[in-house]
Amino acid sequence: MKLMVNHQTHYSYSDSVNSSIQYIRMTPSSNANQTVHHWAVSVPGQSIVKQDAFDNIWLTSSQREPYSQMTIMAQGIVELNLNNQFGIESDGLNPALFLQPTESTVCTEDMQAFAHAHVPAVNHHYLMQLSEAILQYIPYVPSRTSVQTSAADAFYKREGVCQDHSHVFIAMCKYLGIPARYVSGYLFVPQTVHLASHAWAEVFLNNAWYCFDTSNQLFAPNSHIYVAIGRDYWDVAPVRGVREKGGIESMSSIVQVLRCS
Repeated sequence: MKLMVNHQTHYSYSDSVNSSIQYIRMTPSSNANQTVHHWAVSVPGQSIVKQDAFDNIWLTSSQREPYSQMTIMAQGIVELNLNNQFGIESDGLNPALFLQPTESTVCTEDMQAFAHAHVPAVNHHYLMQLSEAILQYIPYVPSRTSVQTSAADAFYKREGVCQDHSHVFIAMCKYLGIPARYVSGYLFVPQTVHLASHAWAEVFLNNAWYCFDTSNQLFAPNSHIYVAIGRDYWDVAPVRGVREKGGIESMSSIVQVLRCS
């Protein structure tokens, strides 16, 4: 299945930005799950392409001319392997790396009790049960949390989006001693044009990575385009950066994921 992606992120500032550096993770790689036929990221300034510690493609863009608006565009065509049932392999990365604690995936005592209640034994069936229970406990409610919201915040708030579901699931898995990672990318939903970039979790069981898309209750990556993997959102954030001046920043984003022949 070939998918065409158009991702535009627009920034505007109340005052002029003198200079900035943007770190952009919006470029997928070809792997067992997908073949990238074409991909391009358009951003003002001078750009350098590197790979980060998780083998994600990392674009560093420096803008040295003053500006008050900036648009970053990522576009391309990716073909999914519909026969793939597992998450992508991370060559050279020890799965134990994804047991490391992070501020966004702290598991509180209440969360630990929740995890034990739904996972009496570590296996795929009980982890699916945990994923289902998290969605019931934390219904999908947009615009009520932010990238700053931690797993514990979302758990006690009892509402959130895919980022929050992923953080909560990862926090509980790591507490149970299961390597769990955060994945950013895109989700194809038929008859839907305007989407947001997506996030889901994966766990390492029986020497393979398994997909757990809690927000959509999908457990195979047959509709998912992988862009970046990490321990939490901050390892895979599509755009992070620093700037000199600029006042108040406003951001809007639009994503289109369409099937193409």
